Amino acid sequence: MENNSGKSINWFERGGDNYARYRPDYPKELVDYLAGLAPHRDRALDVGCGNGQLTQRLADAFDTVVGVDPSASQIANVTPHPRIHYQCGPAEMLPDNFAPFSLITVAQAVHWFKLDDFYREARRVAAPDAILALICYGIMEFEEPLNERFRQFYDHEIGAWWPPERRLVDEGYRTLDFPFDEIAPLPLQLEVEWDFNAFCGYISTWSAVTNVREAGKEHLVEHFFEEFQTLWGDEAKIRKIVWPVAMRIGHLK
Repeated sequence: MENNSGKSINWFERGGDNYARYRPDYPKELVDYLAGLAPHRDRALDVGCGNGQLTQRLADAFDTVVGVDPSASQIANVTPHPRIHYQCGPAEMLPDNFAPFSLITVAQAVHWFKLDDFYREARRVAAPDAILALICYGIMEFEEPLNERFRQFYDHEIGAWWPPERRLVDEGYRTLDFPFDEIAPLPLQLEVEWDFNAFCGYISTWSAVTNVREAGKEHLVEHFFEEFQTLWGDEAKIRKIVWPVAMRIGHLK
């Protein structure tokens, strides 16, 4: 597509390439709720922590927080915090010397784990009556008519390009094996107020969009961005976007 000056628009570069900048942040209410379930507020473990988005929040409620992620590049880009210790490693083989944790969280990552192995490790490093919380946020929601157009894109135009594990997120982890004494979660949602460029930046980081680009099918996303901008209006217009939060919460011991 070309703009009015005749120059081609690169939709995939709009909003920049810093994924962490465009992630919806976890609300304080989520951490307060989980901390209230934990038997103590001494130690929390965030597995598959990425660049520490939830880990940083946990440090507001716990004396010591450990973040573990298998990606060295993610760990290299965390923000240092005096109460957080980060280290690189898989969820299925946590360090032998880990002290007991009162809360163990996994945010937007457990669908990549080998569940049986991770559950074994979670039980091993858990304190008595510890809480395990598997957290994900679902499909973003807009006001109409944006929401209808977005769901057409997500479900049909780009749906086939998602990794199969994404289905577990869309289902809110309801079909995951969860062999623990389960607790009904508090209803929560994530909220952001974004302009159109921020929205594009977030969408352009999706694994499905990466797969589309590698397959030479960029026009699928470009066409959506063009139509969605028309519905959005002025690029600088701020719009509210929400994601429902889904959780599986249970007692480990």
